[in-house]
Amino acid sequence: MLKVLHVPFTFAPDPVGGTEIYVESLSRHLRSHGVESIIAAPSATGVDETYEWTGLRVHRYRYARRSNRMLRELYGEGDPEAARAFAEILDAVEPDVVHLHALSRAVSVLSVKAAKARGIPVLFTYHTPVVSCRRGTLMYHGTHVCDGRLDVQRCTECSLANSGLPKWIAAPLSHMPSSVARALERAELNSGIWTALRMADLVQVSAQCFHDLMREVDVVVALRHWVKALLLRNNVPSSKIVSSPHGLADGGTREQNRISPDTSPLRVAFRGRADRTKGIDTLIKAVIAAREIDVALDLYGVAQSSGDEEYRTKLVDLAGQDSRIRFLPPIPHDRVVPTLGNYHLVAVPSRWMETGPLVVLEAFAAGTPVIGSNLGGIAEWVRNGENGLLVEFDDVAGWSRALKRCARDRALLAALGKGIESPRSMATVAEEMARLYQRHSIMSVDRQSCLQ
Repeated sequence: MLKVLHVPFTFAPDPVGGTEIYVESLSRHLRSHGVESIIAAPSATGVDETYEWTGLRVHRYRYARRSNRMLRELYGEGDPEAARAFAEILDAVEPDVVHLHALSRAVSVLSVKAAKARGIPVLFTYHTPVVSCRRGTLMYHGTHVCDGRLDVQRCTECSLANSGLPKWIAAPLSHMPSSVARALERAELNSGIWTALRMADLVQVSAQCFHDLMREVDVVVALRHWVKALLLRNNVPSSKIVSSPHGLADGGTREQNRISPDTSPLRVAFRGRADRTKGIDTLIKAVIAAREIDVALDLYGVAQSSGDEEYRTKLVDLAGQDSRIRFLPPIPHDRVVPTLGNYHLVAVPSRWMETGPLVVLEAFAAGTPVIGSNLGGIAEWVRNGENGLLVEFDDVAGWSRALKRCARDRALLAALGKGIESPRSMATVAEEMARLYQRHSIMSVDRQSCLQ
């Protein structure tokens, strides 16, 4: 049986996001293809531990809590201690293939090099823009989509602007020589204005580490067309890129929506992380602006950090006393599709470049149309006017008009529902990945034989 070591950002029972849901679902579907999946992820406690999670073997590994090179490690160089801990797992597990689903201080190019030093092929899936974008959203200055091409000066200026610096300060800092940054590093000046003075050098480190990663891995999996285009712009060979969109764990089928298009109020659901990039505030403002329509907005927000909790508190304050808006607990995974089937629309108001999101597929599995931002993966899944509606991100007036239109034109809702097709299944993704694993494990064996 082929053995694959998957490496996400984190893993259950810790709070997880779309990447970890993808990894767990993929791992289960790979079993039917003769592939054993083992999980390795940085430890939430910073120490080594091994456990079983619903039939999956999970290794959580340590990382250094302190480092004199912390900023450079965070910007791409990686933590040597985490790399050593990961190498120990490689030696214990002896996988045929390593499949990375993250890029962070504890899952870095050092991890890739540890695998390649042992003759193990490595695949990397580009799950989120943070892989290549220091802003983390691929939204240039937060106002429009970036082409993703790595340019140190441009990326530095955008990163500094994201931290609140005005352009007239950010622009000259983007030209700061590396000698200044290295002097500040030796002096251990790592916060506030000192970080800003070092930013150009740190962005250079980040870009170089991204290029190193792309050179070292054997395959880069692009979940959406825009990801492949970004990779090509950054000179990743097309022969190394494999397109394989998201799949739903129980995809391949489409349920009948449980609610009649003619019933009132217009029922709208949001499901996702309570994070600013998800654009929930835009949705709330749009509902408040549409005071004259009968609408019910249910927000199933998942808080994964203290920052998420703070944002959720701001959202509650923003909604105020509007009784049409409710904040509800997260939906259990096995109840997501049935729950979304009780809504006229699923709203996805993201303000960043998504490679999914998974909730679009969940909505389609429920037979529920999507109203989403005209960005990234959302715009690739949703066909405007056919299976949903696309609205410009952060356009409160545009979102409000779209909600009013759906509330008043129930024939439109019925037509959008009929335009939904069965979503892609994770079983299909697993079949594609199993073929990749098999091909590259055989190629690795052939290479090793040639070297002997």
